[in-house]
Amino acid sequence: MTCLNPRKTCENAQYDLNCKGDNVDQVGNINNIVINDNIPTCYKCGSPLLNTPKINTSTVYFNTNKTEIDASEAAKVMGNLSSLLSLMENLTVASISMGSVKGVLKKIQTESEITTSYFIYSSDTGIGVIQDLDELMNYNNTFSIPEEAAKKALNQSAGSAFMGVFRFPNMSKDAENSMVLNDEVYAIEMGTQISNLSENISLTFKYQDTTKIHVCHSWDGSGNRPNWTTEGCSTLEGINNVTCQCKHLTFFAVLMSPQVDSIGQTDLTALTYITYIGCGLSLFFLSIGLFMHFLMRRVKATDSLRVLINLFVALFLLNVAFLSNEYVARAKDDTACKVMAGFMHYCLLASFNWFAVEAFHLCLQMAKHSITIKHYMIKISVFGWAPPALVVSIIFVLGKYGEQTIKTESSNVTMCWILDSNVHYYVNIGYYCLIFIFTFSTFIVVLRWLSMLKLSKFNEAGKVKRSGTATSDITTILGLCCMLGITWSFAFFSFGAMRLPSYYIFTILNSFQGFFLFIYYLKASTLFGDSVPSEESDTTEETVTENPYEDLPTEDTKKII
Repeated sequence: MTCLNPRKTCENAQYDLNCKGDNVDQVGNINNIVINDNIPTCYKCGSPLLNTPKINTSTVYFNTNKTEIDASEAAKVMGNLSSLLSLMENLTVASISMGSVKGVLKKIQTESEITTSYFIYSSDTGIGVIQDLDELMNYNNTFSIPEEAAKKALNQSAGSAFMGVFRFPNMSKDAENSMVLNDEVYAIEMGTQISNLSENISLTFKYQDTTKIHVCHSWDGSGNRPNWTTEGCSTLEGINNVTCQCKHLTFFAVLMSPQVDSIGQTDLTALTYITYIGCGLSLFFLSIGLFMHFLMRRVKATDSLRVLINLFVALFLLNVAFLSNEYVARAKDDTACKVMAGFMHYCLLASFNWFAVEAFHLCLQMAKHSITIKHYMIKISVFGWAPPALVVSIIFVLGKYGEQTIKTESSNVTMCWILDSNVHYYVNIGYYCLIFIFTFSTFIVVLRWLSMLKLSKFNEAGKVKRSGTATSDITTILGLCCMLGITWSFAFFSFGAMRLPSYYIFTILNSFQGFFLFIYYLKASTLFGDSVPSEESDTTEETVTENPYEDLPTEDTKKII
């Protein structure tokens, strides 16, 4: 006699497909416990999948002579799935076969019977409806459709609701000839428009190729070929599997791209510490600069100082947004993450704009003739702060902000940022390239102007006291680089052998940018400044910038250098 606990013995029971009995259709019912050599083994009878009768459609939907499935024909088939309901007659669930395209069609009858539906795919069984959820992990591809989607379909279809899950192997490629995981595309259809779900549709795919980046995409079925987009779907990477969480029904696929060399964990840790220390110091010194400007100034600020303070504000907000970004991402609040991503993007674009304003202001001061601009500060303030708000608003409405994962060798880091890489390249990198051309050109001209100014003084004085000159020059050049955003250009060198060094240089210079600007503010804030305005100039509506060349022989000019 052998004593055993049936519950414990049958915790990991396997299915016996050859087992027959009265309770075969009852999922999870344990039918047999076999004891061999005092070792008990528990079996479940039948299959974890729901028994679905097969229906072969007589209509030829796809040209069997072609090696690939035409995407436009696939879209037409999914749009006309309701015509197949008549073939099911009294069946609730049926397996549909259309040549190499196979799937499952399930009727949605009453709201009280609606639950989350689970489907699987394997090469042995095809697409099936799974009832024993403990067996989900044993299948390569699994799908779940929340009850919210089924209830919406039932309410919008006047009682003839259904859900269809179909697999399209070897579908025609998109314009970029993108690589599709396992060369298979899945489509989920309910006969009506289903979108903006609060509960995500989940699709999980296992894979063996770990040398590729896997990203979830969807296609709305329009056009003659797929136009894949990440909009409405998020990608969750696991260990040799990827999960797509989507808020709408359509065609789904996982596109693959070559793996970009990830950052080593040691380098990532070092860069993270540098970033947090640098941004913390920048915040501290930018705060002091703003405090000195708004609360402790004893004279009226010049236009040069006002422009610099606006740059201080933009960088201060950018540092605050960056330091708090990861904490918001960890909260897993989708709305908060989108708002944080939009706010940080706004601060970044505003900083770029104020780099350009600084360059423009320097150009005005170096002009050979005095230039009068009415409402000068108002105009440059509008340029500095308004356009980024418009750009961010458009991107936010398009739904391009969200949670993004940065992969490393041993872990992943999440942050709230732009989800579409094309938006990042065009809006951020493309725009900064234009800003950089202007600011770098101004930087070269300013350096030449400084050299001429020093040479003029040297010729007039006959000799110059050299103590401290090198330190002053370095401070001036570094301050100009930070003030004009030249340090951000090191991102252009993040390729090949220069990739890792450029990361360190970029991180150090830009995370400490606020600190460097504050030092420059203390030591050389009057280098290009206007003369302090009088009480009368405070009431005028125009700003006059003076030509430095005209003042070279004066004592005032000599005090500047």
